[in-house]
Amino acid sequence: MNIHAWLLPYLLALGVLALAVWVGRSGSRLINQVGSFTPSTTDNRYWRMAGFAWWGVVVLAAVSLLAEIFKLDIEPFRSWGNQLSSWLGSKGLTGILTLALALTLYRLIPYLLNRIPLARSEEFTRSQVRGQTIKSVLESALRAMVLVVGGLFFFSNLGLNITALVTGVGVAGLAVSFAAQNLVRDLINGFFILLEDQFGVGDVITVGLISGTVERFNLRVTVLRDLEGRVHFVPNSQIPIVTVLSRDWARAVVDIGVSYRQDLSQAIAVFEDEANRFYHDPNWESLFTSPPDLQGVQQLTDNAVVLRVLFTTKPKEQWAVGREFRKRIAERFATEKILIPATTPPLPAA
Repeated sequence: MNIHAWLLPYLLALGVLALAVWVGRSGSRLINQVGSFTPSTTDNRYWRMAGFAWWGVVVLAAVSLLAEIFKLDIEPFRSWGNQLSSWLGSKGLTGILTLALALTLYRLIPYLLNRIPLARSEEFTRSQVRGQTIKSVLESALRAMVLVVGGLFFFSNLGLNITALVTGVGVAGLAVSFAAQNLVRDLINGFFILLEDQFGVGDVITVGLISGTVERFNLRVTVLRDLEGRVHFVPNSQIPIVTVLSRDWARAVVDIGVSYRQDLSQAIAVFEDEANRFYHDPNWESLFTSPPDLQGVQQLTDNAVVLRVLFTTKPKEQWAVGREFRKRIAERFATEKILIPATTPPLPAA
């Protein structure tokens, strides 16, 4: 007996087992992903049952194919295996390979995009924001294209009329678009946000009552993470007005109150001196883009005279600068015995 003829069934069996494991795992993961979108966790057991049922179908198909490969007279597995092998030989195997290639490309897209050189620096720059945003949009668009093209090739391999299918999808899409106008508006608004570089990944923005860092952006949705770590998904059509807090330059507005009992000229002199010292500090001067704007007395409240200074900084540095100056001026006022409202002694009794 030819050794190749003896070895061939075992190689085919190994191929069937490998294919069964891949199909079983892929289908089970897809079922779990679909189940994760359901709002109630009480449905999880049904999705687990669906996953077990899928594995059962895969195991049944694998046993049938093995019965056909080794010519085992086990019915109805032998008959099922004969029919299944005929289908795989004509169309099924090509379809499975098409799906495998599409899935591989789908998973490779993020890796390939990470190979594209982008402007990277320790500083926050518009070119870096623009590059990350375009990369995010490209990733979502390429993944959608791979799924659509892979699906069309798969259905074409099964013998379906792709022209009629595309025409039908186009007509159905036109009909659905009237009922999904918000989705169309999302895509259009997202396109103009990207085209005009209104904001991008890494920017800090405010949309309505929500403020946060843009973690992800595509043509349909903007994903923000706020200071408390909460993630907000904002459809692009729901962004009529957006406030960008990290565009080109930023400003820290610092108001400090001093007591009415304090000599105001002395307080202003100390306030201005500390602001200038802070600006010339070697550890901080790289964050400033211009000298501090000392505005003097900004407001008179019930218990304090409010002094204001404006620090113009690089994008996203205004919060750190504001916190540091408040710390420094509190320590300086304590050293210079400058009275602030919290330390003002009460008025003497009448």
